[in-house]
Amino acid sequence: MLLIQKTPLQTEKTLSLIELITDGGLGGQFIIGLLFLLLIIVIYIYFERLFAIKSASKISPNFMAQIKTYVLSDKIDGAQALCISENKPVARLIAKGLSRIGRPLEDIRTTIENAGRLEIYKLEKNVSILATIAGAAPMIGFLGTVIGMILSIFEISNAGGNIDMQLLSNGLYTAMTTTVAGLIVGIVGYITYNHLVVKTNKVVYQMEATSLEFFDLLNEPA
Repeated sequence: MLLIQKTPLQTEKTLSLIELITDGGLGGQFIIGLLFLLLIIVIYIYFERLFAIKSASKISPNFMAQIKTYVLSDKIDGAQALCISENKPVARLIAKGLSRIGRPLEDIRTTIENAGRLEIYKLEKNVSILATIAGAAPMIGFLGTVIGMILSIFEISNAGGNIDMQLLSNGLYTAMTTTVAGLIVGIVGYITYNHLVVKTNKVVYQMEATSLEFFDLLNEPA
């Protein structure tokens, strides 16, 4: 008679992100909460700046043609009114230049350059925060990893040196969760920062091209 030995059924273990966070102790929960807050800040700054930069880059295609007509007709007030109605960085630069017409070209150039630096500063508002978060988030996640490892070793030590694989694996899962979260926030911050830099540079180039066109207009023979 053959004896059939029954093997215990193996239950498949599933990972739950919520369980990993809640079982990570106060330190792990604090790190995850901090990273989640940083992610919200990144998303808010990105979309707020993206919409602001897009709005700043939209200028009437015949703006400079109208400015040229006003200037050549000696209607500076009309040109100023057009700049005010546009209310974009490019228009504000031209308005500064128009307000200095009659002075030496070098004075006009200096005025426009100073106004341009101010406009660039406005466009780059809070963008540096994204770069800071992109660099800090992975380090914060690694800090959570170290905390998780320390807590795991502490629990094993309290168990009298007996290695409980279940206890050890839970600690490692929790430690790695903070690392993954930190990397995700860092990657998102890095990508959004660089995208905003590219968008800002496009507006800067637009301002430079329009300023050169304005100087060419002032240099035209009467």
